[in-house]
Amino acid sequence: MQDADRQKLQQLIKDELLSIKKHILELEARCQPISPDNAIGRLSRMEAIGERGVHQTALAAATERQQALQIAMKRIDEDEDYGLCERCDEPIALARLMLMPESRHCVSCLQSDE
Repeated sequence: MQDADRQKLQQLIKDELLSIKKHILELEARCQPISPDNAIGRLSRMEAIGERGVHQTALAAATERQQALQIAMKRIDEDEDYGLCERCDEPIALARLMLMPESRHCVSCLQSDE
């Protein structure tokens, strides 16, 4: 991988980490317990509880992605085999890394799993 591409990816990962950190903070605020004495009405309370479940699922996914991005940042900083497929050791397409910088497998290996 060329240095210019590596730098673009490092900046992309940094930007994604900042964005996802803000998103996680918002989701954590929305995942607060719904107080039983909250006088918003029975139906509205049930809707709020349902929304809380959706936010908890989104929070789990965002936290998982944050961890994957942190691993990707560590790999790219330490100049490990970032950008190489963990299965076939072939380069992962730059376009794929630009969309999903935490990618650890090339498209060919992912398609062979299906």
